[in-house]
Amino acid sequence: MPLLFSCFRWSMDPNDGNGSADALPPPPPPPPPAEIPPNVVPVKAEPEPPKKKRVPMARRGLGTRGQKIQLLSNHFKVNISNVDGHFSHYSLGFDFECRNNGNASPAGHGSPNENDSKRLRRPYQSKTFKVELSFAAKIPMRAITNVLRGQENENSQEALRVLDIILRQHAAKQGCLLVRQSFFHNDAKNFTDIGGGVLGCRGFHSSFRGTESGLSLNIDVSTTMIVQPGPVVDFLIANQNVRDPYSIDWAKQKERNEDGDFQTAEVTVYDYFVNHRNIELRYSADLPCINVGKPKKPTFFPIELCELVSLQRYTKALTNLQRASLVEKSRQKPQERMIVLSHALKVSNYDAEPMLHSCGISISNSFTQIDGRVLPAPKLKVGNGDDFFPRNGRWNFNNKKLVEPAKIERWAVVNFSARCDTRNLVRDLMKCAEMKGIGIEAPFDVFDENPQNRRAPPVVRVEKMFENVQSKLPGAPKFLLCLLPERKNSDLYGNIRISLLFLGGLNSMLAVEHSPSIPLVSKVPTIILGMDVSHGSPGHSDVPSIAAGTTRPTHYHVLMDEIGFSPDDLQELIHSLSYVYQRSTTAISVVAPVCYAHLAATQMTQWMKFEDTSDTTSIHGGVTSAGSVPVPQLPRLQDTVSSSMFFC
Repeated sequence: MPLLFSCFRWSMDPNDGNGSADALPPPPPPPPPAEIPPNVVPVKAEPEPPKKKRVPMARRGLGTRGQKIQLLSNHFKVNISNVDGHFSHYSLGFDFECRNNGNASPAGHGSPNENDSKRLRRPYQSKTFKVELSFAAKIPMRAITNVLRGQENENSQEALRVLDIILRQHAAKQGCLLVRQSFFHNDAKNFTDIGGGVLGCRGFHSSFRGTESGLSLNIDVSTTMIVQPGPVVDFLIANQNVRDPYSIDWAKQKERNEDGDFQTAEVTVYDYFVNHRNIELRYSADLPCINVGKPKKPTFFPIELCELVSLQRYTKALTNLQRASLVEKSRQKPQERMIVLSHALKVSNYDAEPMLHSCGISISNSFTQIDGRVLPAPKLKVGNGDDFFPRNGRWNFNNKKLVEPAKIERWAVVNFSARCDTRNLVRDLMKCAEMKGIGIEAPFDVFDENPQNRRAPPVVRVEKMFENVQSKLPGAPKFLLCLLPERKNSDLYGNIRISLLFLGGLNSMLAVEHSPSIPLVSKVPTIILGMDVSHGSPGHSDVPSIAAGTTRPTHYHVLMDEIGFSPDDLQELIHSLSYVYQRSTTAISVVAPVCYAHLAATQMTQWMKFEDTSDTTSIHGGVTSAGSVPVPQLPRLQDTVSSSMFFC
């Protein structure tokens, strides 16, 4: 079975790779120039037409508007005192072969004894390894000087990747769990219980980055999920939320026999460990075993003797409660975050890494101070022509009316929540709507879920509810208000197979829209698009990637600007578009069009989870580690909402 790896070696000699204690061969010398036969007359080659290379736009300048402030960033300045050396990149190919030695004894000591007879029914095989080492590339450290000047190119990116690999190697030597460029120490202080036998493991991301100020080490907080270490039984009890091992829902009860190489008698696993190994077992006689062997040679252990080691990643999809718990427990205030990052840099001890030391790399232990600017909040327009000024990125509609209130008629309420007081909720909703200028009629009726259906699967609950609604309503309602049992991410959400409808109207708008005086955009016909992609979560390989919240962008890259924005005008537009998200009365961290795209992609993902695949459904391929997975075609939106902002 061939395997390919890459390795790097450091050398101070710019001419070859023979400068260190490594035993790797030097890079091959350049080939000698080819000799031209005397009877050949050189012909001048026609120059190839230059290829049009697409490059990012040059920055038009720097913005100046706003109040200047000093900020600290999670970047640590990097200095390099040695740029004369280079890394040699090698490719290593491994090929595994097996050699059959016949039926001789493995130790080669004559005829087999009675206990060896069963083992020697199989031919003894020894492994031979073939290693092929080939030079791939030479990566000069001098390419980093471009980064130090704030300029990056392909060569400097290769050098930065090598430095990131050194960070991974350094973390591996410290016993960290590696997840790309994120590192997690085996320290119980970094673990937080999110339920179901799953822990959130706090760690940090570390990588070298090129910035306008030069090379820096970017360190940020990171979290991954791991299985709670300890007895396997404890994990299963927590994962299934049961009281004891006898209440665990096993796929099927098993009593396995062990067929070892040196025994001919059959014995249960329980009897073997109790009678032959003298190990006391409390409850394993009634529970399945764990198979830690291979498919053709299983090895069974009582479950109470097995423990889960620490730092094993948990890659299945989190439940709604686990996800909410993880978000809640991962929040950090700026000061807390700075303390965590400073500690991460200290425990990493990069100064002790020989490879970084050889490169002459030194990393500052101080946060990089940068200049920032606070832009003034845009003025909003609300109902009755009133102007409104957000404060600290927040505002509310107390004693205010919506700028364009909608009218709500022909509606009903369906209630899936047993704890919700729907009558008072409807009364308060109508009162609040009237205060905001929304004309609202009384609902046709409130449909409470039959208590007998609450333990049914989500799709059955929704179908039973809408059968009841359809049988009692005189006609199609304009909309249904659905009350769900959980606070967030209810499993019923994706099963509500009617389109989410935006009722029209407008909560607030930018005052410059009313003028209109948005820089440049108001002078020419302009459309502002948002794009986002939602991927299937871990454990849901059958859910495709839906291209259309990203939820936390901090950088905007101008790919092409045919309008001619100045930096100040573009920044002011981006800032203003963060105040027009109709779901929120706070400024958001991303422009509203991208948030709407995120909602659309997420909503389609919810539908995809519950769409049934049939023979008449068009199939698209999703590729996973297990091979291609068929997924259903996206459902078609109803014509009545296909051109509306139904996801708003």
